[in-house]
Amino acid sequence: MKRRTNDSRRRFLKTSAAAVALGAAAPAIHLPRASASQSELIIGEGDHRYRVDHHWPQLPSPFTWQTTHNVAVDSQNNLYVIHEGRENQKEHPSIFVFDPEGKLIRSFGSRFQGGGHGIEVRQEGNEEFLYVAAYQQVKTIAKLTLEGETIWEQRAPRGSERYNEEEYAHPKKVWGRDRFMPTNFAFLDDGGFLLADGYGAFLIHRYDKNGNWVSCFGGEGAGQGTFNTPHGLWIDRRKADQPVIVVTDRAHDTLQRFQMDGTYIDTLTDFGLPANIDIQGDFMLVPELKARLSILDRDNRVVARLGEDVQRISGDREIRNDEKKWIDGKFVHPHDACFDREGNIFVAEWVASGRITKLTKVS
Repeated sequence: MKRRTNDSRRRFLKTSAAAVALGAAAPAIHLPRASASQSELIIGEGDHRYRVDHHWPQLPSPFTWQTTHNVAVDSQNNLYVIHEGRENQKEHPSIFVFDPEGKLIRSFGSRFQGGGHGIEVRQEGNEEFLYVAAYQQVKTIAKLTLEGETIWEQRAPRGSERYNEEEYAHPKKVWGRDRFMPTNFAFLDDGGFLLADGYGAFLIHRYDKNGNWVSCFGGEGAGQGTFNTPHGLWIDRRKADQPVIVVTDRAHDTLQRFQMDGTYIDTLTDFGLPANIDIQGDFMLVPELKARLSILDRDNRVVARLGEDVQRISGDREIRNDEKKWIDGKFVHPHDACFDREGNIFVAEWVASGRITKLTKVS
């Protein structure tokens, strides 16, 4: 495990300090909206109606939107966005933080460029921390302060004995079941956490509260305890006496549920490449790469599907690269989504030019 006292905050365009200050002070550069009436566009029905803003928030120059991957919200309702980022832009931050009005307040994490993926905020005592997962050639997980200082950072868990020797110290941009390609986190009551190796060994790893590896379950297979791309996960505590682990088995189009020790329970079907999970109150939010968000009640019945454009998106793989084909109120490839403190929803899409949509709850 590699530990540091603070993030390097490398210079972007040789003006890191100026760029961060600019992010806090400069007026935002607003991208053109698809239509003048978009701010009044409402999707959903009944108790799940939302006003759509496809261009919230904004990035000031010199930063650029890149492929957006995941989102998280802290106790102050600040939004954290992680980009996959471009490997050839090493100095560009991969993590951006926006206040509740959508104003950039800080940026950091250039070392995750080219592999930025999962990001979550966790309350630990009186403090909050960021947990970051990076794949591709980066292949690391890290615990950070909300300002970007590193608490710890580490590569593949050697104790699992599941990985090619390269993955433990000098990983390369190589994919495979013997490679470490972490994607997302879920947090345990004892201070530990679960980690999905969603693109690598297809394992769910368990770590203790100090970031030490404990055990794992899953692996490649046809379902019922094994996976094909276990991309996201969450601890479902909606029934307090029966907490369960929920894993998005993405390429199987399902959610699998497990007891807290990793014992398989059952499989929920009828999803389209489910990518991650968030839960607030009685409702579970599931972003699906096949062009929609699903909301499930405490009995795991679908009560709403938002922004659905499944048929059109499924027939055109290039839509993610062509903003002119995007339709107001419809999603292209939701890669992550989370509730904010007021019940609104933020959606990060896997599109080439990046997109963060805010769904403001109406009802």
